[in-house]
Amino acid sequence: MSTAPPLLHLTVNGLAHALAVATDAPLLGVLRNDLGLNGPKYGCGLGECGACMVLIDGMPARACVLPVSAAVGREVTTLEGLAEGDALHPVQQAFIETQAAQCGYCLNGMIMSTVALLAREPRPSDAQVRGALSHNLCRCGAHLEILQAVQRAAELMAQAANGQGCESSSGG
Repeated sequence: MSTAPPLLHLTVNGLAHALAVATDAPLLGVLRNDLGLNGPKYGCGLGECGACMVLIDGMPARACVLPVSAAVGREVTTLEGLAEGDALHPVQQAFIETQAAQCGYCLNGMIMSTVALLAREPRPSDAQVRGALSHNLCRCGAHLEILQAVQRAAELMAQAANGQGCESSSGG
């Protein structure tokens, strides 16, 4: 007779969850299958493509190779947790404004990496942006638009910090 796995207590997107899952289950599977959060994608399953990116305590993490037990007692943020109500996060808004997607599969990792970058470096150089995104694979060729989106997100976040809101001023 097998015993049920212990309850693991996770905080995901600000909500507390108690889940009976194996402690070594990949965090990605728990997020997608148990919590219904489909922002993080299954890409390579090896932690190399970035499609599964989440933030754990504000730091980027590859959810496909991270056991769920590593997230216990920490704050996990997925793509779904970035928006506040109906208001998109400035990074999400910037990716839409600059049309920084083709197939969209890499977007989760690109957006989550950008959120982490801008939290630590509000006005990143092009080299810093390229470095922060270098471990996220995009096969569609949207690289230039993605780089533009990161710089646009930095502008939107600076405007919000100065009380100007996140209105679009892309002029395009």
